[in-house]
Amino acid sequence: MGFIDEAKFFVKAGDGGNGCVSFRREKFVPKGGPNGGDGGRGGNVIIRADKSVNSLIDFRYRSHFKAERGSNGQGKDMHGRKGKDCIIVVPAGSIIKDSETGEFIKDLTEDGEELLVAAGGKGGFGNPRFASGSNRTPRIATKGKPGEEKWLKIELKLIADIGLVGLPNAGKSTLLSRLSAANPKIASYPFTTLEPQLGVMHFKYHESCIIADIPGLVEGAHQGVGLGHKFLRHIERTSIILHIVDMADELCRENFVTIEKELNYFKEELADRTRIIVLNKCDLVDEERQKELREHFTDKNQNVIVLSCESGRGIDNLVEKLEEILEFQDSDFSG
Repeated sequence: MGFIDEAKFFVKAGDGGNGCVSFRREKFVPKGGPNGGDGGRGGNVIIRADKSVNSLIDFRYRSHFKAERGSNGQGKDMHGRKGKDCIIVVPAGSIIKDSETGEFIKDLTEDGEELLVAAGGKGGFGNPRFASGSNRTPRIATKGKPGEEKWLKIELKLIADIGLVGLPNAGKSTLLSRLSAANPKIASYPFTTLEPQLGVMHFKYHESCIIADIPGLVEGAHQGVGLGHKFLRHIERTSIILHIVDMADELCRENFVTIEKELNYFKEELADRTRIIVLNKCDLVDEERQKELREHFTDKNQNVIVLSCESGRGIDNLVEKLEEILEFQDSDFSG
């Protein structure tokens, strides 16, 4: 099944139960007082973030979510039961918006974080509520209030520590499979990766982290060209960006500039993210060309790693560099 990273859905909280008109019927008491119970409150609709979920795939099959109605009140002062809440489980990293207005509601980033999106209606009053000195036997009760309802939009931004970017066929999927426990589809033609791929990366001394392969970007991606526009948002939460460059491509310098421009056009703050330039396919390039390209890209970024995803050469150097940067970021953050 395909990766779903945005969806529109309808939520309806439960209506409140109706109040009850009832009177005590006791032996030798011909006119007992009112004893109708109140209606129960309708259930709420709540969205809950769960870090073990990483796709909105469930929204492909279901677009309406409804909480339970409150029970009606009954005689003998029996109040209606509250309706059951409807819990919608979404991935951590989900942004909730009003579908009609586009208004931002909340960014659910923490595991277990909850958001009340539709409140249940209040239950109606039973007839004892209307008793007075002048009317001791009221024959009125009120209906429950309707629960809130609305159309919402959900957008998913993957929460990953490391993001892989680069032109299609630069070798990102192969690198992801080398670095993590992921098994993405790999083939030697552009746009093999049609959805973001997540993997878990393990280190010797640092705790494991999430690494994401962002589908191939092309020139104009920030304006909706190619597949990039749909997936650029997933790079926003990463703290380290690995820019994969196919050094066997004669236009690799121009290709690098193309992707960097797209990232900066999309969000200027991405320019401040830690970058590692990964010069891939060194096994297809002679030593002189490797040296030339290494020097060229080192002028742009001190973090340059030459490797071959295919043969595995240089992968250990990249892993050590990533661990070093993550350790530094942790100490910098704690300090």
